[in-house]
Amino acid sequence: MMIEIVHEVNDELLAAFDRLAPQLNETLHPPTRPQLEEVVASPATSLLVARDPDSQGEITGTLTLVVFRTPAGVSAHIEDVVVDQKARGRGTGEALTRAAIELAREKGAKKIDLTSAPWREAANRLYRRLGFIPRNTNSYRYVIENPD
Repeated sequence: MMIEIVHEVNDELLAAFDRLAPQLNETLHPPTRPQLEEVVASPATSLLVARDPDSQGEITGTLTLVVFRTPAGVSAHIEDVVVDQKARGRGTGEALTRAAIELAREKGAKKIDLTSAPWREAANRLYRRLGFIPRNTNSYRYVIENPD
């Protein structure tokens, strides 16, 4: 499995998100080119893609790592991990997560948080196996009307 940090948005990346975004959340609209360009341009985010050498280097997964400083220090958050259904069970999610952990470490993060839906049993097993610890906390969300 080859993991790359995206530095430029191209048609291949857009096509991959068209295919992968609905697998992450069936109500999720794939990001537009300007939206992906904003993600890639942000110094706080790193967009990682997994390429499967057995599938002619096709993008088979993505992960977004957000690293930020607060008064308490440098933290990281893993967002929007998705592996193509046809590539699951071959180490793609693990390779993406390990790459994100190393990148967060390089950027000075002392902790990495993520959330995973309870019904994503394989993902939850993976995160625990990699050393992520379930937290006893409440998770809240405030939805702002008319998000972009």
